[in-house]
Amino acid sequence: MAEALRKREVPEDVAEAVLERFSEVGLIDDEAFAAAWVSSRHTGRGLARRALAQELRHRGVPEDTVKDAVQQLDPDEEVETARRLVARKLPGTRNADPQARTRKLVGMLARKGYSPALAFRIVREALEQEGITDPDSTQDDDILQAEIHDDEI
Repeated sequence: MAEALRKREVPEDVAEAVLERFSEVGLIDDEAFAAAWVSSRHTGRGLARRALAQELRHRGVPEDTVKDAVQQLDPDEEVETARRLVARKLPGTRNADPQARTRKLVGMLARKGYSPALAFRIVREALEQEGITDPDSTQDDDILQAEIHDDEI
């Protein structure tokens, strides 16, 4: 909000007074905003911690508030959300070969902020449930496991 006031060329002392008053009456609460944002965007769009953190940072939420908000997202819930996303998209890829299906589904999860290692694991599980195995997928996953850490935000 401070940035918006600066862009509109509101004098610094006036902007500070307005922001202070808004904080006093509870109109500005970064913690509540961040928690609501994480809950809403994870539930509605299926976004992972990484994407949610990036969105909050982009909106000017302080780093410690971002970390607190995304830490409240249960890792097991995040995995289940990734599984639901893949299950919803899987039927639309049935005419493609396994490698193309894997690329499409992993790409979809990556755009939503899921780590490559988790995305490959979830997609591989989903394809295996259909009886499809891709001999190259375990090699690719091993390489990603060595390079990527799931806990990065």
